Amino acid sequence: MAMSTLPPFADVVSSNLEPDSPLAQTLTTLFETSPILYSDLVPGLASYIASSPSPPTSYAELITATLQVVSTWDVSLKVRFIAGHPRIGEVKGLSQLSAREQAARATPPEVIVRLAHLNACYEHRYPGLRYITFVNGRTRMAIKDEMEGVLGLEPSLRPDDPPVEAVGIVEVGSEEWTKELERAVEDLGKIAQSRLKALGPG
Repeated sequence: MAMSTLPPFADVVSSNLEPDSPLAQTLTTLFETSPILYSDLVPGLASYIASSPSPPTSYAELITATLQVVSTWDVSLKVRFIAGHPRIGEVKGLSQLSAREQAARATPPEVIVRLAHLNACYEHRYPGLRYITFVNGRTRMAIKDEMEGVLGLEPSLRPDDPPVEAVGIVEVGSEEWTKELERAVEDLGKIAQSRLKALGPG
């Protein structure tokens, strides 16, 4: 299967708001498809481009503009935005780029199982959030270690230790919870820039 490609940039910045428009196609490739992408991000970014005295002139600048639009959203919209990205360790239903980034075939089964438990722990500790990280070529084993560090856990391959409830709960809207949300959004921008480099548009 051929790698995804991006439409001509001139078409992107002059496109309409339809789900199959060049702008929507580009955002889907760089940020993953999700309902909020079509309902809020595409029209918000189109409005930003139309009203900006210095509209983006490249895909890299388009990603920066996208994050600028997302930064103006309330918490509930940001949560829905990061929820459009697959969980670390998922192996089914991934976009072509996500599958390549997560290097599914190189991961031992016990690491996949451990990551599923760590995702559950993370989502219990940070209600409403999903763990997002810029993989940047790292293995899932390395990401497992990173997640354990975030959760304050010792490195392990045990599939269900500790119990999910043992990691505690961080209050929604608290400083710690909000920092995790903002970090996730920032990492989505890093992922998008990395995808852009992998696609190699002009």
